[in-house]
Amino acid sequence: MIADQIGLDLLRTYVAVCRQGSLSRVAVQTGRTQSTLSMQMRRLESLLDRQLFQRTGRGVVPTAEGELFLGYATRILALSEEALARMRETELSGGVRIGLAEEVATAALPAALGRLHRAHPDIRLDVVVEHSIALGRLWSEDGLDILIGPASVVDADALSAWNVELQWVCAQDYVPEQERPLDLVAFPAPCLWRRRMIDALVATGREHRVTFTSQSVMALQAAIENGLGIGLLPPESVRAGAMRVLKASADVPEPLTVQYGLYAHDRRTPVVDAAIKVLMEGIPSRGGAGVKR
Repeated sequence: MIADQIGLDLLRTYVAVCRQGSLSRVAVQTGRTQSTLSMQMRRLESLLDRQLFQRTGRGVVPTAEGELFLGYATRILALSEEALARMRETELSGGVRIGLAEEVATAALPAALGRLHRAHPDIRLDVVVEHSIALGRLWSEDGLDILIGPASVVDADALSAWNVELQWVCAQDYVPEQERPLDLVAFPAPCLWRRRMIDALVATGREHRVTFTSQSVMALQAAIENGLGIGLLPPESVRAGAMRVLKASADVPEPLTVQYGLYAHDRRTPVVDAAIKVLMEGIPSRGGAGVKR
């Protein structure tokens, strides 16, 4: 049977490639060669008799059938991790306060929290999704047990740190006009990404104006796709087919890099440690250009 030939490792690799959009990036993270991963993905397509990926100028994205299979693969992996956690660990109860930066609270982190809840249903999750500066204040006031946010707002050593590359993106048919200010789509102030965006444009002398703001990543994506302006997004938030990545030019500088980390106080309960373990598995690009401590 086909199901007997599709192991969990193959599913993990498939999910990782879909999330990262790059075979080379996953190869670096897993310590395998790109050719090995490419062979695995071709084998999976052969077993399913379906094309799961399409190539773009910056990597690969799942096809419509690939997206469908991704949903099943994610659920299978989550169920296996839940079963393993329930068999290995003692029952835990109590609360944990987690702060997630809005701009990096992608699907992987909520999925990780879902696994934690299924493995330990008696753990009470108090999750705050906010802009980075607000989370920094909560952290300094001892209002959080765990924080996932930029290094610039936390005065502590990260348990795990990684770099997020912010790419300049616009709608497929958007064309900047040199004689007009550059329209920007951004998070409202105060925001680290917004400040970095404006500082970079000021440094190049490019005239600009903010035309659309929202705290929601989905709202920013929709605004960019509908031609309201140019924005900064990490690779996993760039929707192929609806957006295009701008190369450095007179209009936009090089992509920007921001360091993020997972932080926790030294005084930790078993509940906090369990949450850290699961969140570390859900951090995007955790094994990439970042630094793990």
